[in-house]
Amino acid sequence: MTNEQIGQEEEPEIIYIPDEEGNEEEFEVIMKFEVDGSDAKYMMVVPLDSEDEETDEVYAFRYEEEGDDLQLFMIEDDEEWAIVEETFNTLVDELDGGAEND
Repeated sequence: MTNEQIGQEEEPEIIYIPDEEGNEEEFEVIMKFEVDGSDAKYMMVVPLDSEDEETDEVYAFRYEEEGDDLQLFMIEDDEEWAIVEETFNTLVDELDGGAEND
């Protein structure tokens, strides 16, 4: 996988996720990645309507794509969450400081 898109201006990928009441909320996909040794794919998203709040909430989902159909799955397993969090932090560190080492 390459990081060619990093640093280029491009349209953000927006997805809609229904909340508990069934209202669709807009989220921007900030990162997609796969975990080594696994077929699982993950995405990190941030809510678009969070300008009112001072929180930087980032949500992680496991996802599957079938054609244009996207299915999201909550990460409920502590071990899986730890792996996703570690992978995300590693990727962020690489983007922040490791880019000039390539």
